[in-house]
Amino acid sequence: MDAGAAEGEVGFDNPAHVAGALSDVLPAIGAALGVPGLSGPGADTSNASMRDGLGQLHPVRRACLFLVDGMGSELILKHADAAPYLAALLRNGPQDIGPQGVGRRLTAGFPSTTSTSLSSVGTGLPPGAHGMLGYKLMVPGTGRLMNFLKWDQDVDPLRWQPRETMFERLHRAGVEVTHVSSPRFAESGLTRSVFRGARFCGAEPPDVRAERALQAMEGPEPALVYLYYSDLDFVGHAAGTGSQAWRDQLGYVDALVQWFAERLPQDSSLYVIADHGMLDVPTEHRIDADTDLELRAGVALLGGEARARHVYAHPGAARDVLAIWTERLDGVATVRCREDAIAEGWFGPDVDPRMRDRIGDVVVAMREDWAVVASEREVVESRLIGMHGSMTAAERLVPLLEVRG
Repeated sequence: MDAGAAEGEVGFDNPAHVAGALSDVLPAIGAALGVPGLSGPGADTSNASMRDGLGQLHPVRRACLFLVDGMGSELILKHADAAPYLAALLRNGPQDIGPQGVGRRLTAGFPSTTSTSLSSVGTGLPPGAHGMLGYKLMVPGTGRLMNFLKWDQDVDPLRWQPRETMFERLHRAGVEVTHVSSPRFAESGLTRSVFRGARFCGAEPPDVRAERALQAMEGPEPALVYLYYSDLDFVGHAAGTGSQAWRDQLGYVDALVQWFAERLPQDSSLYVIADHGMLDVPTEHRIDADTDLELRAGVALLGGEARARHVYAHPGAARDVLAIWTERLDGVATVRCREDAIAEGWFGPDVDPRMRDRIGDVVVAMREDWAVVASEREVVESRLIGMHGSMTAAERLVPLLEVRG
């Protein structure tokens, strides 16, 4: 989606993964840390999309990449009174570097969801290359769906995502890499799939994690710390982004980022990003695929999530499913067959042939604040207030904020 498009638009003229995308962040930080082959005319492009999407970041010895789940740039500006420090950083463009830092907007890939975006960050690859193409996908040859935040014990994370991660690459180049997050993520499939190569440090609560991240930046060697915060996303889903509970969470993140920035060691930088934004979906804009007989016809499995669906058809029914979903969702969604979604660049400039069968026979990107829920198959997800996954500015535009020590 073009970064200048209005909220609610769905567009494919400037796919997120071409320039200024989440997949560009760690390669750019690696180049700032002095790792060869990650920027400039001789850059190795075998493990990333475009090295020049972010331009050159300021050279540093140590860096912390702080990812706040669900903190879209549009939400920061909309609630600037609750997040004055973050909003001030975001409003400082690259030409306005000052003592506070600098901010810009990036675009998340499609779907704009945690498993996909974290994979783009961790691998430096667009979705079509790393294969984490949604919240829930069919595992080819099994006839069953896998939730990538929960994983399936029968699926080997290293086989599902076989590409070298940026953490492995940086570690191989002599950078000390630390992943600081909640202890419950230590051995998750997602961690093993896209964050391998980093030393995992589990800590609770979030302020203790921030302290651990700072401690990991104190050594003399080049260092990268990846710090993850999930509570803002959780509250947004449960209470909505217009709730006081969500604004309180945003205020906490704002204070935590400022606390961290004020304690940065010399010759270091803090980078704050998000995996996606979020919007609230009203009850009257929810179409229930479990009670809608038209949308059930010919469908074997319903993957993805309410704002970005992968629809897997019964053998021989794909064409009919495409026609039905296109007509039924006319005006509230963009609907494509797998081949057209790939050709239009929904998942990046190229899709690895090994990943194609993971994509639904029909792919759906919801417009405005509409959603296709499944009240019987996805009881909890169907009750969420805040949702994400599609291509609106509220979901796909995310911040990249830089503060130098």
